Amino acid sequence: MSPPLAELVGNLILILLGDGVVANVVLNKTKGHNSGWIVITAGWAFAVAIAVYCTVAISGAHLNPAVTLGLAVIGKFDWALVPAYLAAQVVGAFLGAVLVWLSYLPHWGETKDEGAKLAVFATGPAIRHTLGNLITEIIGTALLVLGVLAILSPKNLVPGSGFDTGFGPALVGLLVWAIGLSLGGPTGYAINPARDLGPRLAHMILPIAGKGSSDWGYAWIPIVGPLVGGVIGALVYQALWPVV
Repeated sequence: MSPPLAELVGNLILILLGDGVVANVVLNKTKGHNSGWIVITAGWAFAVAIAVYCTVAISGAHLNPAVTLGLAVIGKFDWALVPAYLAAQVVGAFLGAVLVWLSYLPHWGETKDEGAKLAVFATGPAIRHTLGNLITEIIGTALLVLGVLAILSPKNLVPGSGFDTGFGPALVGLLVWAIGLSLGGPTGYAINPARDLGPRLAHMILPIAGKGSSDWGYAWIPIVGPLVGGVIGALVYQALWPVV
């Protein structure tokens, strides 16, 4: 499997499990209906960990344009591969969203809330405040990229510590869980442009009864915010660990 294809498959897995847990919580007549924010954040954390385990040996498990761009900016990823990675990430996220739609096929008609249907696919603000929403996404993604780079730092790969036996992806999932629990309230913590853009496109295209708007007026925030945050997080890591 080529690295871009691994990124596509990894994002498919990420969205299938991540958007899948949202569907289970917000769509009517599911087994997990109304089970709450803890279930959603836990599901996303596990989705990230599993997707990273599936792809880290092939593509490095970026699974996120903000990670890819941040690594390229600090010289840890080849700029020539950036377009292929970004395209694969968005396509994989789109395909994962299509599989979620199929998995919950009878439940769309049972759900009248247009906002709930969109929430399965894409993020949205609890309070619509352009600057505040943008800042939230920047901060959350900066922490994500900084945390991922720190977790996987060679200096942390100490024999006998657990890091050297494949525990790193689980810690990345734990990091995403922490971000969701602590910083996810204002915007739903996209912290990943592909995670939002691919499924939002799926929401726009798929024949979902009574789905309403795909909210493209907001869609630039979970794209621009994470890209800016990813670069900031990578630069902070480089400043703190310049020889790593």
